Amino acid sequence: MDLLFPEALSTGAGLFLLAASAVTSMLTAVLGAGGGVLLLVLMATWMPPAAIIPVHGMIQLGSNTGRAVLTFRHIDWRVILAFAPGVVAGAALGAWLLVNLPAHLWQLTIAGFVLYLCWGPKLPKAYFGPAGIFLASAITSFISLFVGATGPLVAAFIKQIHTDRFKTVSTFAAAMTLQHAPKALVFGFAGFVFSEWLLFIVAMIACGFAGTWLGLRLLNTMTNRWFSLAFNVVLTLLALRLLWQAAQSAGWFG
Repeated sequence: MDLLFPEALSTGAGLFLLAASAVTSMLTAVLGAGGGVLLLVLMATWMPPAAIIPVHGMIQLGSNTGRAVLTFRHIDWRVILAFAPGVVAGAALGAWLLVNLPAHLWQLTIAGFVLYLCWGPKLPKAYFGPAGIFLASAITSFISLFVGATGPLVAAFIKQIHTDRFKTVSTFAAAMTLQHAPKALVFGFAGFVFSEWLLFIVAMIACGFAGTWLGLRLLNTMTNRWFSLAFNVVLTLLALRLLWQAAQSAGWFG
């Protein structure tokens, strides 16, 4: 156990986070989103602040890769081909700037867009062409390097494209795999020492894969209608949480 967990993380907290990785991955596989943000919240409770976003990014890279592999035949490759260049552009801009942007501005922006995409009128089809997907990818990839909470926005965007639950889950997983991939390079150059957390990251990914496998079995029992409703409810709760965080960050409560 001493080898599995870094010095900054107690054995009890590490074991809890391993279990949380399985449960949150199962949640994302069943409901399409939500698990990554929930895991981020739990990690922030016990892990040092400097390690949260880079370690969470690597865990999410492994978790989303596993989900994409398990649902490979459902991925919409047209969306992914347009999404990939945006990831490169957004990550490159973020790595160049590496600035500490006001958290409440991003939180308000993400929450507002998520709520609109869930409950507002559907966007024109032109927004979901290659140019629109590229722009959404670039913006969310840039923000992801600083706040680590763009999953709900990407999920809500992809949900506007697909109503089939398996296409939504698989395409979202592939998109987030691409978005998390540059984080190792960016944070590595920024000086974060991944080797100290490597075994823990691998263990978290393995637990996440087990949770994903179980979650996809449960997804088979749902209809597209119920999945869509559950998906919107989960994203709405995440958006409301972001609004609460924005209010706290901005000091609106005094």
